[in-house]
Amino acid sequence: MRLLLDTHVLLWWLADDPNLGEEARAGISDPDSTVYVSAATVWEISIKRALGKLEAPSDLLRQIGLSRFESLSMKASHAHTAGALPRHHDDPFDRMLVAQAMIEDLTLLTRDPRMGLYGVGVLTV
Repeated sequence: MRLLLDTHVLLWWLADDPNLGEEARAGISDPDSTVYVSAATVWEISIKRALGKLEAPSDLLRQIGLSRFESLSMKASHAHTAGALPRHHDDPFDRMLVAQAMIEDLTLLTRDPRMGLYGVGVLTV
């Protein structure tokens, strides 16, 4: 399985938070899965952490690496697609994740039911 983690899913994984459901946890830990973390997610966490709106590891990149997650860069095609999406969701970080999941053929792990409105593969946590 090729998975893209939404921001809260990444943070729950890193904190071993019980909010992360068993199906999502199994998908992430499956050795046959390739798990991606978007640059948009790292950007969002960094911004919200700096504003004091979010607690996250100070060594976030190291933690992502230790979890053996792949980095997913943002491309112009991702940005173009995100900007053209219907207005189901106004959060620019979430719209970027949807666009990346669409273009890269990834399943998005999220708790946000609005993400599925775009027709992208979603695994609800």
